[in-house]
Order: sequence, then C-alpha cells, then structure tokens
Amino acid sequence: MIKGNWFFIVKKGIILTNAFTHISSAEYQAVRLCEEFSRMNIQVCHKKNREYPCVIDGGNIVNEYSQYDFCVYLDKDKYIAQILEKSGLRLFNTSSSIAVCDDKMLTHIALSENGIPMPKTVPGALCYHPDGVIEDSMPERLISILDLPMIVKESYGSMGKGIYLVKTKNELIKSMEKLKCMPHIFQEFVKESSGKDVRIIVIGGKYLCAMERKNENDYRSNIELGALGRAIQPSDEYIALAEKCAKILKLDYCGIDILQGKNGGMICEVNSNAFFGGMEKATGVNVAKAYAEYIIENI
Repeated sequence: MIKGNWFFIVKKGIILTNAFTHISSAEYQAVRLCEEFSRMNIQVCHKKNREYPCVIDGGNIVNEYSQYDFCVYLDKDKYIAQILEKSGLRLFNTSSSIAVCDDKMLTHIALSENGIPMPKTVPGALCYHPDGVIEDSMPERLISILDLPMIVKESYGSMGKGIYLVKTKNELIKSMEKLKCMPHIFQEFVKESSGKDVRIIVIGGKYLCAMERKNENDYRSNIELGALGRAIQPSDEYIALAEKCAKILKLDYCGIDILQGKNGGMICEVNSNAFFGGMEKATGVNVAKAYAEYIIENI
C-alpha cells in the first residue's frame, strides 16, 4: 500500500474478543471486521482472549502475538491490553482509552472541566468489608444532591446491566447495600430522556452515523433490552459534543450516548467497544468498513 511518499506493507492483524463472551452482538463485530479487512486483502484472524499470550518472564515481556502488525481490541481486559501495547503492538482502541471508558466514573472525571454537559454525578462511597454499615446520613445526603428518583450504576457494565432506577429512600438504601463493596455511581434521572437516547458512532474523531434508540417498556434504551433504533441526522450540537468527547478520551472508535435534557444534550456514556450491529441495521452505514479503513490508514 502507498501512503504519501512512503511504501509500507501491512502483513496481518488480530482481533481479540473476551474469553468468556458468546454474545451475538460481540461476535457480529469480529465477523464483520474480518469481512471488511478481507476485502482489502488484509489478513486478519479472530481469537478469544484466552490463550494467555503475554508472560512477564525475568522482568521482560514475552508476547506471542508479536508477529501481528495491529490488534483490534474488542475486550476490556486492561492487563493484556497494556502488556500487548508495551511490547510494541498497536491497539485500536488504546489500552488507556479502554480503561477509562470501561469505568463509568473515570469517564465522567475525564470529561469534566471541558465544557461537556453531563447528568449530575456522585461517586459511590466504597466499602471494603461486607459488614460495613450505611449510616442514615448517607442516603439523605444523596437525596439532597440528586433528588428522587435517581439512577444508580455499577461502574463496570454494558448493555444496560447493573443500572437501577430507584424511586424511594428504601430502594436507594437497598441499592447502596447491594453495591457498597463494588465501584458504583449515583446520577440524576433525566426524565425527559427516559427510555430513549441518541447513539453516535465516531471514528478517528469524526462523526460517522447516528440512530435514535427508543424503548417503550424500559427506562434504559439499549438495543439488547428491546429498544428499537432508527436512523437520524443529529443536530450540529450533538455531533460537536460527540466528536469532542472522542478527542478528549483519545478514542479511535467509540459509540457515544446522548440524553436529551431540559437544556439540551447531555453525555450519558462513552463506549469504547460499542456494538455496531444495530447501527448498521438501522442506518445502512457500513461501520465495519469505515473502521477497517481508518485502522489501515493509521498504522
């Protein structure tokens, strides 16, 4: 292939997905990317992240994937990602970007102080022992900040899992008790956007496509939970907001979820490995091709 005045040969790449995941949406991503790379005459293999390819031996990294020119990392295992990267393999997305996006609180912290509108968010008080007592002042303080109902989220999770809408003080206390020994956050409930949001795909910091997701039976708008997606042309405000988030988080590829609040768009979440099957179906845009082309242009 030719890029500018330089000649370079892309030999082969690898797509890594989680060792234990058999979700059809995740499998779809790997299959589609393999198809698009094949059309570009780029040899790519798909492996589950269960081969223990990296060993730190005598203080040095032994990387069994060193023969690859790039890796599309569709997992959230930050340890393997960091080791592969440190040994010289180019990851899409980078390990640091994946780690920040995988933790919902770290995402909001990274985006804060950058003019990014987001729901009011409070990090959960982390308890290190299951016998820890939630004092009466703790739920009272949260209610004074966020009011009821409010959203409680596990910091790690996808497809709408680990997200709870609490409507009463007793429900809040039960959620606090359930999650006290794991990272979690509390957020204001944006009622105007209950069951619906806008998902925008950004590649290389540039808007690609978008859909509105709407769930008539749930406050969560995930396709995997029954929401329906339809193609839309988002406002310039939404596009600029999505592109700004992607650049701040240094993401090669992402799906950005925007809620419609009373005063405009609000960033709900940023997904570094956003499933694109629903997007391709809703919009007709070949997301896999756009991502594959971006990868080849940037190695």
